[in-house]
Amino acid sequence: MDHEATAVVTADDLVRARDRLLAPGRRRLTGESLREALVDLHEFWLTAHAATAGVGGAGSGLALVAVGGLGRRELVPYSDLDLVLVHNGHKGVDRVAESLWYPLWNSGIGLDHSVRTVGEALRVAGEDLRTALGLLDVRHLAGDQEVSGRLAEAARQAWRSGVRTRLDEMAEAAQRRWTRSGEIAHRVEPDLKHGRGGLRDVTLLDALSAAQLVDRPGAEVGDARKLLLDVRTELRRVAGKPRDVLRAQDGDEVAAALGLPDRFALARAMSSAARTVVYSVDVAMRTARAAVPRRGLGVFARSPLRRAPTRRPLDEGVVLHGTEVALARDAMPSRDPALLLRVATAAARGKHPIAAGTLSRLADSAPELRQPWPREAREELLALLGSGQGLVDVVEALDRTGLWGRLFPEWGAVRDLPPRDAAHVWTVDRHLVQATAHAARLVTRVSRPDLLLLGALLHDIGKGRQADHSEVGAALTRQVAERLGLWPQDVLTLTALVRHHLLLPHTATRRDVRDEATVRRVADTLGGDPVLLELLHALAEADALATGPGVWSGWKSSLVGDLVAGCRAVMAGEALPEPEPLDQRQRELAAAVLASGKPDVLVAGAGQSATVTVVAPDRRGLLSRAAGVLALNSLEVHAAAVRSHRDPALGVAAVDVFTVSPRFGSLPDVALLREQLSRAVDGSLPLAEKLAAKERDYGGPPQDPPPPKVLWFDDESTGAVVLELRAADRIGLLHHVAGALEQSGVDVLWARVSTVGGTVIDSFALAAEGGLDAGLRKGVERAVLAATG
Repeated sequence: MDHEATAVVTADDLVRARDRLLAPGRRRLTGESLREALVDLHEFWLTAHAATAGVGGAGSGLALVAVGGLGRRELVPYSDLDLVLVHNGHKGVDRVAESLWYPLWNSGIGLDHSVRTVGEALRVAGEDLRTALGLLDVRHLAGDQEVSGRLAEAARQAWRSGVRTRLDEMAEAAQRRWTRSGEIAHRVEPDLKHGRGGLRDVTLLDALSAAQLVDRPGAEVGDARKLLLDVRTELRRVAGKPRDVLRAQDGDEVAAALGLPDRFALARAMSSAARTVVYSVDVAMRTARAAVPRRGLGVFARSPLRRAPTRRPLDEGVVLHGTEVALARDAMPSRDPALLLRVATAAARGKHPIAAGTLSRLADSAPELRQPWPREAREELLALLGSGQGLVDVVEALDRTGLWGRLFPEWGAVRDLPPRDAAHVWTVDRHLVQATAHAARLVTRVSRPDLLLLGALLHDIGKGRQADHSEVGAALTRQVAERLGLWPQDVLTLTALVRHHLLLPHTATRRDVRDEATVRRVADTLGGDPVLLELLHALAEADALATGPGVWSGWKSSLVGDLVAGCRAVMAGEALPEPEPLDQRQRELAAAVLASGKPDVLVAGAGQSATVTVVAPDRRGLLSRAAGVLALNSLEVHAAAVRSHRDPALGVAAVDVFTVSPRFGSLPDVALLREQLSRAVDGSLPLAEKLAAKERDYGGPPQDPPPPKVLWFDDESTGAVVLELRAADRIGLLHHVAGALEQSGVDVLWARVSTVGGTVIDSFALAAEGGLDAGLRKGVERAVLAATG
């Protein structure tokens, strides 16, 4: 017992002693040691306080017991105390309860309390699942041990005898919780307690074990539990209050307290722990379901459970046993190198789980696949990769049992690897599997579906290493392809597919795809290979779809498609069509603007394919002002081209053409755009003030944004210089940056605006009289970086 605990007399003393344990300068106790100290401290005070409050000893018929974190001896900082005063009809129990609870309330300690007889507690547990689960953790603190012992034994016995009627309820409650809180393994800011794979799921495993439906959780789950508890402990100490959601800004401090290098290492460790828990819960619920011959179990039920499960053949050596894929009785894994993949393919195609015993047996006896793989094994792998969404759960099961890493040793570097940007909703390994599942729907668009599936699986395999992941990935892909036994030419194509998997989307969103030099450069990079081109086109879509919502937009699809069409024409020796600067309606609008002297707007299309043409008598500043008006109307700009129309008699009109989509809702009224544009051009619309107000309405600028960065490229197609800006997104950013460029004295020829999560990658083709020398570039760069703030 800490000597400080002996000085604890009042509840206020308890709070002060707790705060000393948690003081920032006191790092002597961490993790489990701190939790044990908190348990001892509170238990010491409660035991002493119970005696003074009137909780007698043996034979008194009155006992104070702990449930929840205190009952499990897992008390984390600032946790509520879950206490039950149990009695045998004690007449003075209300007076004793008041004496127990009031000092805790008055001192501000969180308290979840109840006063019940053993019978009342069991009746409430029979109606409320949370109470029933809490009573499984009953631990005696003070008073009559016969009463607390009777409650603990009766609660466990009632749970074991009644669990068969509560499995549906458990499954449905878990699903509701997961829907609210998401998966810890793939959340940027995970909920350590309620998220899928979190501490509530660990207690679910404990409950199934207490019901004697499954074995006690193994060492891997124990390690995962400890890590989650350690993270929750340090998070609350850092926050100085109850908190279960790990925010990104707290990640580095929590990681340092746990001896990890940074928040990314912490995220990776938590992902591994959470996925271990998720897999264990899935297996445990299936095992419990098999032990209870009835229908149901909500999200855990793959199909209705038969009273007497049959064994239906699925493939050689593979059967469907009830709702699980299992080995046939005569299967011999040690002599059948393709059996593991046949099992996996059967499970993925039918969307059935693989039996835990089957995975264990395969892990123990399946042989290593020698290089080159047997043809049958290679064909089964391709069948598995082409199975679609069923692939995800199967790879997860193989990975958690070590079998996937046996097939692909290179997988270790990306396993549980967190993404480095917010656009990615999955860890890198899960992203690869999701991309493969999406690619399975695109195989009819390519002449080599086998290479598309393998390319999707391996395109980011080079991440997690200190080098360009595309180049590292290409080298690893060659290694994998040769081990699989692909033909030499296929090895080269697959390697090139991984090396260049970002070429099409990066070029399309950062360069002018209408420029012949840009198109020819892409075609030359691909060696004029139309097969590689179509594979890259399909992979770009699968990769984006697996990244996150909205990453593969109609605008991006159109740009990539235009680039691919141009490359295909060049590869076929055809001439590229000359782009038309302005169409007929735009020329007519420009002529009318020159005649009237008033700016105007033309809107064509709808949704993500809408085009807004802004025309005004030529003057510097139109691009920034037009961009500000579009931002004011919640229009997201994807591309902008600065053009002009010359009339010998009337002069020159500036024509800025924007590709836009509404952030929500529909396109604004054209009359409103026209009125606001006119006011912006003549200076009567305070754009900066209105954009700032709009940003405040939507939560203000981004908090703790990453530092912006500017890169420079020479565009050989036009002789222009391309400035690429990478910065945190904010309302009106294009307006501010375009204004900075205009004030710097450079001309903007075109712009490409790409948003990835909360980050923008904006490219501007710039020109200046006399060129952009190093001095001018530095000035432009300073102005642009200042405009992002």
